[in-house]
Parts: sequence; C-alpha cells; structure tokens
Amino acid sequence: MISLKQLRYFDAVAREKHFGRAAEQCAVTQPALSMQIQDLEQQLGTQLLERGRRGVMLTASGREIAERAAKVLTDVRDIVDFARHQGDVPAGVLHLGVIPSIAPYILPPLLPLLREQYPDLDLHLRETQTQHLVRELLDGQLDLLLLGLPVEDPHIETAALFDDRFLLATSKNHPTTASLRATPEMLERDRLLLLEEGHCMRDQALAVCDLQRVGNLDTSGSSSLSTIVQMVANGLGITLLPELCLDVESRHGAINVIRFADPEPSRTIGLAWRRSSPRKPHFVELGKLIAAVGQRPHVRSS
Repeated sequence: MISLKQLRYFDAVAREKHFGRAAEQCAVTQPALSMQIQDLEQQLGTQLLERGRRGVMLTASGREIAERAAKVLTDVRDIVDFARHQGDVPAGVLHLGVIPSIAPYILPPLLPLLREQYPDLDLHLRETQTQHLVRELLDGQLDLLLLGLPVEDPHIETAALFDDRFLLATSKNHPTTASLRATPEMLERDRLLLLEEGHCMRDQALAVCDLQRVGNLDTSGSSSLSTIVQMVANGLGITLLPELCLDVESRHGAINVIRFADPEPSRTIGLAWRRSSPRKPHFVELGKLIAAVGQRPHVRSS
C-alpha cells in the first residue's frame, strides 16, 4: 500500500526536478527520500523518474501520477483544514497570495486590522504574478489569493470585492485642467508606460481601454508601479494607474492624475480559493474586511 509520505516525497521531486532540493523541502536526507521513491515505483510497478547527470525528469507515467498525487495531497490538506478550522472566525495558518499591483497598497492598512480582529490567524504572505499564484493555489501551497478577476479555472471559486478604477497619470509639466477627463484617444499622443508582460494589470489596462493596437506602448521590463511613476514624473511618458495605489504613488506630488470620462475603466479586485476548500466561510469574512479597506477614499484627480 502506498503511503502519503511516499506521495509527498514524489510530489516534491516532481516539482523541484532535483533530489537534493526535494529532500531539503521535506526535511529528510536525500538517501531516505530516494529510497521512498524507489519503493513507490516498485509498488506501482512503473518507473516514475529518469535520473541523469542533468537532473531528474518525469516519465510519461510519472507525469500522470504526479498530477494525481498533487490532487490527493491537496485533498488531504483540505481535510486537515476542515478539522482544524471549525470555529466561527478565521484562525490558524493561512497562506495568502497577492499580486504586486495590489500588495504594497492594501497590505499596510489591512495587516493591522487582521491582527486586531483575528489574533489567532497565522498569516503567511506570498507576492508574485497571477499565473504563479494560481498554480500554487491549485498545488495546495497557497490557501487564498487576492488578485484581479476573472480567474478562469473550474477548480477555483472566486468572489468579487470591489472595483478599482484606472486613471491617467502624467508629469506635473503635462498641460491639464481640473475639468479635463481622459479618453483612450489621449493615450495615443504620448509614450504609454505599462508593466512588463506577465502582470495581469498590464493586460487589464490594455483590455479595458481597448489599447491592443497602440503603437507607442512601452512595456520594456518594468515590474514595479513605483518605477513607472518615477518615469512619468520625469517626463518619460504617461501611464494608467489603479486608484488603489494613489495614496502611495502620488504622495510626493510629482504626477498629475486625471479621471477618465464615463464609463470609467476599472479592474475587479477579488478573492480566489480552491472549490474543495472547507474554509470558504472564513474567506468570505476576510473578504468583507479587505473590501472595506479597498473602498476607502483615495487621493483625487487633478
């Protein structure tokens, strides 16, 4: 009979493609891990891994069994979650993933509130791009995501929290008036700076403003909104900024922000979790608090 230990060890090797790193992750010696994998292969009657000088590769059978093992381990974690989190309020360990265009702006006001209202919640944070967060959620490494919606996966459930409007940001030297409202056509007149490919906010900004064909688009490597704001402040172009970030990014007064004419483009901020997770009631409660923080007043446009 195969054991959960064998599945955990095999899952680690399948993800790391390296026996040493997998052993370190599982807190065992490499020989002990290797022996468990060999026993698993013998019990299943098939070779799972190809071992070579360049590392470890999964066989065809190994890839299929790795997917099934990951699902089994995720289901086991959900069972443990169910047993441990039967209270009325969020508590225990929570691994939360947040995208970079949200984390620096919502976490500073949110974290003290979480500590105050849910003192028994042991929060662990992970900040990276959407595609990585979704994969880690499905793998069971994360419990909950805070990101831009939609997330298209049948194994994931989502809940919208609030809409985050986009604004046009220009340098202080850019001509503007208090009554001016931005339009998509205005974005064609200057160099448009956006986050590099892989950031969902870049794709959302392009989509909501129908900018796929703009010829002056510059996404040359910046992964930080703060960097883009500094470029705008120094006259290197214009950008679209989510309203959520204005308290932080406009604090030095180096940019003008202009609202769009109605209907204002926006992105939807929400939560995502595995459909199999038993902690949905707790996630909904956390969502109410996050929504209250996200909908607080922000710096207004010029």
